[in-house]
Amino acid sequence: MATDRSEDTEAPERDTTGHEWDGIKEYDTPLPKWWLYTFYATILWSIAYWVVMPSWPLVESYTRGLLGYSQREIVTDAVAAANAARTEKGKALLDASLAEIERDPDLLRYALAAGDAAFGDNCAPCHGTGAQGGRGYPNLNDDAWLWGGTLEDIHT
Repeated sequence: MATDRSEDTEAPERDTTGHEWDGIKEYDTPLPKWWLYTFYATILWSIAYWVVMPSWPLVESYTRGLLGYSQREIVTDAVAAANAARTEKGKALLDASLAEIERDPDLLRYALAAGDAAFGDNCAPCHGTGAQGGRGYPNLNDDAWLWGGTLEDIHT
């Protein structure tokens, strides 16, 4: 036979905070030492990181920190290097004929990538990303050219 033990299972008297709700008392139990040490270590780490790394935004800049590290400068330098490389290839592409572009695999790869970007920016909204055409815009994949298929006609 089952017995009702609800009255037998009362917790032993311990220090409480004085708060009680629905018969539940809040114990005044300290946090475990490992938890406190971890918490203090994270506070020390954040202060050290705050001093060493850039952290606070200012009106026109930000604090540099002791290391003087700047992700913004790294990205700016990388973009400048990419633009310089792109400018060299772009000049070579402007000066080359189609036959020269086809013979140089590096220049051909650059021309195709630049053409893909230009098509995506200028042509794809109307003709579609695959040049399949759309309502009122011709399909660019077929052999039927409405205004001629020579390079001069295409350029015009």
